[in-house]
Amino acid sequence: MSPPLTSNEAADALRRGGVIAYPTEAVWGLGCDPFDESAVLRLLAIKQRPVDKGVILIAASRSQFDGLLDWEALTEAQRDAVLASWPGPNTWIIPTTPRVPRWITGTHDGVAVRVSAHPDVVALCDAFGGPLVSTSANLAGEPPAFTREALDPRVLARLDGVTGGETGGLASPTAIRDARTGARIRA
Repeated sequence: MSPPLTSNEAADALRRGGVIAYPTEAVWGLGCDPFDESAVLRLLAIKQRPVDKGVILIAASRSQFDGLLDWEALTEAQRDAVLASWPGPNTWIIPTTPRVPRWITGTHDGVAVRVSAHPDVVALCDAFGGPLVSTSANLAGEPPAFTREALDPRVLARLDGVTGGETGGLASPTAIRDARTGARIRA
């Protein structure tokens, strides 16, 4: 395995349309620039995941989602519930503004988003200057990688780099909840 990318090297690769692997709260994730359609479609091809499912966006701070989330579509109590859970391993589906492309939302009218407290994610999003796509670094239907060594060689061979670091130690991927209803989409 090649030497790990620093946050700045990874951010440079992302700006060039690259797809990278990086550790998140529970598993290793695949990331790219969410506004680069060809990068997102390449990431989905690597993962063998259909575009209609949508992907998660992960950020270092709420402000990195400015202009992307339709906070006004939520009640004050719904907004408060989301914001009280961040930063942390809590992913919420929130209605979007028209700025969020269909290759991110898939067939959904919202987007799954998380403000992470994981230091490597925060450093990467800060170096990149915004949110990133975050989906588990495995082929669709295969188990996720909880360690760098467990990354699938078929996935690794198609990436532009892998960062250093370790996952946050959660035993399973983060739960996904609908901010409008509170319903759990993924336990």
